[in-house]
Amino acid sequence: MDCDKCGDEAVMHAAYSGLHMCADHFCRSVESRTRRRVREDNLLPDDASPDDPETWLIGLSGGKDSVVLTQILHDTFAEDPRVELVALTIHEGIEGYRDESLSACLDLTDDLDLRHELVTYEEEFDLRMDDVAVEDPMDMAPCAYCGVFRRDLLSKYAAEYDADKLLTGHNLDDEAQTALMNFFEGDVEQMAKHFDASLGAFPGAADGDGDRDGTPTRVSTDGPFVPRAKPLRDVPEKEVALYAQLKDLPAHITECPHASEAYRGEIQQLLFDMEERHPGVRHSIMAGYEDLAAMAARAYRDGGGPEYGECERCGATTTRAVCRKCSLVEAVQTAD
Repeated sequence: MDCDKCGDEAVMHAAYSGLHMCADHFCRSVESRTRRRVREDNLLPDDASPDDPETWLIGLSGGKDSVVLTQILHDTFAEDPRVELVALTIHEGIEGYRDESLSACLDLTDDLDLRHELVTYEEEFDLRMDDVAVEDPMDMAPCAYCGVFRRDLLSKYAAEYDADKLLTGHNLDDEAQTALMNFFEGDVEQMAKHFDASLGAFPGAADGDGDRDGTPTRVSTDGPFVPRAKPLRDVPEKEVALYAQLKDLPAHITECPHASEAYRGEIQQLLFDMEERHPGVRHSIMAGYEDLAAMAARAYRDGGGPEYGECERCGATTTRAVCRKCSLVEAVQTAD
């Protein structure tokens, strides 16, 4: 099959658009969608300048999504003095798996001459995920522990490095899965939080409703956490993987040996089946979900947000006396 844009040999067919694209036009398409999301979400504010640049912390795991995000952001902003990129890798203590992906992170950041920071569960929490998965004192899936620990470290180091934004490599499939999970659980409040945490555009040249060019914006970014953004969230997972392959990026494409999110796995399979029968369903899910989540966010803002304090053990921002991370760390260490 030939590329619809130039006639060269096509490497992929996007069923949701009908387009056949060659390697060059496909890669341009992924880059264009990512950069458009950066613009539409107003990641780079008008007042950013070489004298007062934005610092963006990228969660770089070494997997395909974070590697592709890092590469495209570097290609876009490496020569822009208004943006400083910092990559953060978290080593959870998973033998073999994270060691190989760390190697990919080092290869990429060395090649791009990008500042790269590494933190580990062992140094931060005195534990390793391999041991947590065995002990499992709370009778939870390993992903439940790991998600709490990772979010804690991303937030901690985003603040420590004085980052203006925390960027993660979540793709279209990831976000559509989360949207369906929130729908099926009937969790409207979580939809509102999801929108304000990482989906809504950053406030910019706002009109009377607080929107920027008609795009719903998230709540003020003056809260206790460094705000997050997901520039790859318009790009399907398989296209991210193909981009990494075509660009010969050092991505470690292997599933974590402790991955066991059964419910998300069911949602993932449901979306695969739906997309196969109804191309474009992921895009339409997210389009409707973001509109509904924006309305939910406005409604929940009127009621006021949660009251935050400091964890009495580690000082992290939390709504509890002892944050969830400290509670889980204590449970694991007590079980040893």
